[in-house]
Amino acid sequence: MNTEFLPISREEVALRGWDRPDFVYVTGDAYVDHPSFGAALLSRLLEREGYRVAILAQPDYHSAEDFKRFGRPRLGFLVTGGNIDSMVAHYTVAKQKRSTDYYSPGGKPGRRPDRAVIVYCKRIREAFGDVPIVIGGLEASLRRFAHYDYWDDRVRPSILVESGADLLSYGMGERSILRIAQLLDKGAPIGRIHDVRGTVYLASGDEKLHFEAVGGWNYDQLRHDKRLYARAFAAQYREQDSVTGRAITEQYGDRVLVQNPPQPPLERAELDDLYDLPFVRDYHPIYQKQGGVPAIEEVKFSITHNRGCFGGCNFCALAFHQGRSVRSRSIESVVREAKLLTGLPGFKGFIHDVGGPTANFRYPACDKQLTHGVCTNRKCLAPTPCKNLRVDHREYLELLRQVERVPGVKKVFIRSGIRYDYLVYDKDEAFFRKLVRDHVSGQLKVAPEHCCDNVLSLMGKPNVGVYDRFRARFFELTKSFGKEQYLVPYLMSSHPGSTLRDAATLAAYLKKNKCRPEQVQDFYPTPGTASTVMYYTGINPLTGKPVYVATDPHEKALQRALLQWSRPQNADLVREALIRADRRDLIGTGEKCLVKPKFNPAPNRGRAPRPNQRKGGKRRP
Repeated sequence: MNTEFLPISREEVALRGWDRPDFVYVTGDAYVDHPSFGAALLSRLLEREGYRVAILAQPDYHSAEDFKRFGRPRLGFLVTGGNIDSMVAHYTVAKQKRSTDYYSPGGKPGRRPDRAVIVYCKRIREAFGDVPIVIGGLEASLRRFAHYDYWDDRVRPSILVESGADLLSYGMGERSILRIAQLLDKGAPIGRIHDVRGTVYLASGDEKLHFEAVGGWNYDQLRHDKRLYARAFAAQYREQDSVTGRAITEQYGDRVLVQNPPQPPLERAELDDLYDLPFVRDYHPIYQKQGGVPAIEEVKFSITHNRGCFGGCNFCALAFHQGRSVRSRSIESVVREAKLLTGLPGFKGFIHDVGGPTANFRYPACDKQLTHGVCTNRKCLAPTPCKNLRVDHREYLELLRQVERVPGVKKVFIRSGIRYDYLVYDKDEAFFRKLVRDHVSGQLKVAPEHCCDNVLSLMGKPNVGVYDRFRARFFELTKSFGKEQYLVPYLMSSHPGSTLRDAATLAAYLKKNKCRPEQVQDFYPTPGTASTVMYYTGINPLTGKPVYVATDPHEKALQRALLQWSRPQNADLVREALIRADRRDLIGTGEKCLVKPKFNPAPNRGRAPRPNQRKGGKRRP
């Protein structure tokens, strides 16, 4: 097992015999050398190809001084905000400051700035002027076009424009970053690297493009015309496929933003090689005295076996980042990692997860995707499964069995999301039975999200009858195995399309099914999702049809309270919501009712208390 981290100081660079690094990798996260962290994946990949990479994790952003730590790198700076968008890391959906940052030492917030990518790039420019800067990671990837920003409540320009970086690598960046490194190493000016798939650059208005292009929308029009903004997103969504995707352009004054078509996903052998890289699989020891980095706890004894998701949920950014075409690692590769985990300090025999974006996907949804790309006019699973959908859990089942046989492994759990509709569509119940018998740690997390078909359709989810089939069979199997296990359903309030009446219907559904959710997620409009476009424009970008949107904070609070109807502190809000939704039938003491009527004692009309009574109504002795 590797025990050597990449250098984080000028002294460590010198100890390696380097005069300077080829790349300085700037990240908004603490330095964790684990394959679940994008910065670790790409830096180790570059290292394997012979490039010298130094890590500048959570630099002091208040001045340019800390960005000079390694001097001017030979080839350039690579910049990421971290594993999640810095604004999501800092703020709740109510725009309140979070008290914890799981990617920072001790979980303490404040170690990275708001809009980290933009701030870091500006500091690098202050320090080194025209040094090449390539931005990537989730924050850059999902903000690569003009995008609605929930925190500013406006359409901001592409992050490439705002940051002043030279190039943006979007999606899963392994292919792109290696090609960029090779070209820079050969002496190509960063301003001439315009032909790499999976990248975004700024061109002059008369520059000839390398790929067929669509778009041409003007940013000044996009930020004022909501219908045009929705149409632009729809085109961007359709072109995010490595087989059929074309370049996309946006106009910014006399410059043109160009997104080249996506890179093809890494195939199985390439993913295997990537996960065989020599990761330390822990946070850097400099964080030990500060309590470590909490984010490692969820992934240290977990295994990622796949990439991509053809689930197509409209509120999820996976389609815009990892893509809708699934790829997976070989069973042999996953078993090698399981063996490695058994030798790590602290391993107690339990592998916490063998999953990914969606745990039970191993292959593209159909063979057609390999040659014709993903469909642009429908989803694979919703509202009904495509007739070409290949439903097959056999390889995943075999993978789990082989991991269980690894010496030292006592139990293997699945904690990533299971796509329950894909599961129930499988006529072979072998995986379902094994899941329930062997891989649930008391509770299984699933995501029905809602029960109203009109809302589920806008979410990109199947109708609730599919979830009901899954839930019923789950408990039948649980009982047959003599276990006590539960489902933890993820539910979302105030998603575009959801009215107070819809929320009341969901609350009644939850009570009928004896479900009292402890956690409910208010819809959070984040860049790169169709649902965020609905929230901002009131238009479904995939159909062009109008959508009701709850934007008033009080109405959103009412919807949330309905989903947690059993909490005593929510009683007044639930009553108000049911009255406004014209669902007074759910107020009362009956079996189906959600909340009791409010008790209104008879008013005291100013009568003096009787001589033999106190004010409290009790007789004197």
